[in-house]
Amino acid sequence: MVFNTGAALLDAIVLAVVSKEKEGTYGYKITQDVRQAIEVSESTLYPVLRRLLKDGCLEVYDMECGGRNRRYYKITDRGGAQLDLYRTEWGTYSSKITMLFSGGELA
Repeated sequence: MVFNTGAALLDAIVLAVVSKEKEGTYGYKITQDVRQAIEVSESTLYPVLRRLLKDGCLEVYDMECGGRNRRYYKITDRGGAQLDLYRTEWGTYSSKITMLFSGGELA
């Protein structure tokens, strides 16, 4: 993709991916799901997860899977509220960009 992905957009995408699973999801699966929308490395993703944890948007727990512990990330109420804000802002932003790209004028 030729467009840079800022921190807020990465946060929004990760929150959207994690919110799809009520019981949470694990890092590798998050990476795979995010990659369906944008190209991102694990070394980029894990700092995003840590920031969202620190900000109270995600919580974490470990669960055994195949004899090993797997770290799961789950969206919090605060994370859900932040995701709602991102969705609203994205709708406004993307409609303005689409309008410009299609030759229309902004009000």
